[in-house]
Amino acid sequence: MTDFKIVLGNKNYSSWSLRGWLALKRCGVAFDEEVVPLYQDDWRARLLAVCPAGKVPVLLHGDRTIWDTLAIVEYLAEVFPAAGLWPVDRDARALARALSAEMHAGFAALRDDMPMNFRGDIQASRRDEPVEADIARVVALWQDCRARFGAGGPFLFGTFSAADIFYAPVAARFAAYDVDLPEAAAAYRDAVLAWPDVEEWRQAAIAETWVIRFPIRR
Repeated sequence: MTDFKIVLGNKNYSSWSLRGWLALKRCGVAFDEEVVPLYQDDWRARLLAVCPAGKVPVLLHGDRTIWDTLAIVEYLAEVFPAAGLWPVDRDARALARALSAEMHAGFAALRDDMPMNFRGDIQASRRDEPVEADIARVVALWQDCRARFGAGGPFLFGTFSAADIFYAPVAARFAAYDVDLPEAAAAYRDAVLAWPDVEEWRQAAIAETWVIRFPIRR
């Protein structure tokens, strides 16, 4: 039993859960986890018993309950400042937060058209104009960050940060749906997918047997 526990949705599908889990892993803290298979049996009741929001992920730390991925990341950044979830440089940190907030609040067309799926049993993508616009925006963000702040390593701000955590599910989507990317964006996608914690999640996702029939959101 540890001081931290995170409640997750299916690892193959729940992009929000991946973000919360990656943030905990980045902090290097031991934690327990519970996977609630979404859209099956009593999943809603199980989530509501943990948090009234009824969504994943949910971080439990002592008597604290923190939901919403952005809130979880900010909480962990306060508890574990040495983990470097946000860049040290103020300009880079401001951009990283803006970038993460944009992903947190936007890209609905991309989310709906390309659900995260590590197993490869994916539905056909429409790739209509709103989806292409979302892809173009993500690529532009990646390229801008890499050009301005990426000199210290292969990630958006050099070293692996919360910004990479927020875009890790997108990297997985681009790989699963074979999205053609410019060289710099493709190299970044590959670096994210090669991150050991992302690979650990991918292996667990592949091992799951639950199947969700789309279209659904999140």
